[in-house]
Amino acid sequence: MLRDVADWIERLFGLDPATFAYSWITNAVVIGIVALMAFVFIAIFAGPVTWWERRIAARMMSRIGPNRVGPQGVLQWLADGIKNFLKEDLVPAAADGPLFKFAPYLVFGGFMATFVVLPFGANLIAADLDVGLLYLLAITGLVVIGMLMAGWSSNNKWALFGGIRSAAQLVSYEIPSAFSLMAVVLAAGTMSMQGIIKAQGAWPWEWFLFRNPFLFVAFFTSLTSSIAEGNRTPFDLPEGESELVAGYHVEYSGMRFLWFMFAEWGNLWVLSSLATVCFLGGWQIPFVSPADIAASTGLAFWGWQALTFAVFATKASLLVAFVIQVRWTLPRLRVDQLMITCWKYLVPLALFCLSGVLVLLWAVEEKGALDWALRGVSMAAGLVLAVASFRKTRASYMADRDLYRRMEGKELWYPPFRLP
Repeated sequence: MLRDVADWIERLFGLDPATFAYSWITNAVVIGIVALMAFVFIAIFAGPVTWWERRIAARMMSRIGPNRVGPQGVLQWLADGIKNFLKEDLVPAAADGPLFKFAPYLVFGGFMATFVVLPFGANLIAADLDVGLLYLLAITGLVVIGMLMAGWSSNNKWALFGGIRSAAQLVSYEIPSAFSLMAVVLAAGTMSMQGIIKAQGAWPWEWFLFRNPFLFVAFFTSLTSSIAEGNRTPFDLPEGESELVAGYHVEYSGMRFLWFMFAEWGNLWVLSSLATVCFLGGWQIPFVSPADIAASTGLAFWGWQALTFAVFATKASLLVAFVIQVRWTLPRLRVDQLMITCWKYLVPLALFCLSGVLVLLWAVEEKGALDWALRGVSMAAGLVLAVASFRKTRASYMADRDLYRRMEGKELWYPPFRLP
């Protein structure tokens, strides 16, 4: 897609893309613009999601949460960003200066590079690589290197312990994640991100999530592993404040500390987008085929791009909300429980799902009676889980709402806080 945009720009200036000798300049400009757009999107997403997460956490703990900066505290993330920007950027005297300064940018760069292959819509993708899924799994390895570099270069034993834990955790949980996604590759027959989406359909019973029970279980295995790779509770041992004094970034301050946080918050979108692509049908719209979207032109083409982006963003945002809720629901694991969960449960379960998908691809005819029966079983299981989760969440919300109102009557809350 980037080459098509570069060709369009060259034609706009009256140049022939086939004979223009300096096409590399056009390519560099287009890549720079796309990188800037991705960075702006990360900033716009990562900032408000911190406010969203803190409000959800406050509601689940019967607390207030940020409520001072802006309506209902909605600008708290902006105040925090300005505060970190104005803080002094300290480098320990005994630290390895170049590595210490470079580590946060390596972590952020490894995270940001994943946006190259993430499809935000029917044509909203920087590069639809044939090995897009493999590229995404490989490029996140830079995050592990950055965390180890930050821990070692700080010359602090607690930071070093946090870096070692992060490496052990991320490398371990990449294995069940890769096996779970390999089952998706087998079902789709491709590692292209757009190809995986097009191998599914717009309706829920066409998604890989509900294709068969093995892929249904693989979804939860992959999501759990992705949460662990993102250092999210209950798997946030590299940043276990009670044990490691903030972990591998304990010596960081100011904007360098914020780059680590940017990567963690933005990773919510990456893991949710990956699950949306591989299991939830991506950007597909009911009653509209990808071929119809590709054949559209002019305003219709851009309208379909906006609509597919809205569908994709809605699915990914719902998964972000679920991951946030999981963080503030489950307690942190011990380090031995962390590794036991990976090697004794998730790895065998992912291998079992992979083997099951292989058998079903060989034994079950697609769209046959048995195939529809397996889809029905998976959808029924998903519906039961969704209803149970909704009822539990609603009961907790209603109990907290009644508590808030009783306490408001006793004037125990700050005046700016009002319930909707």
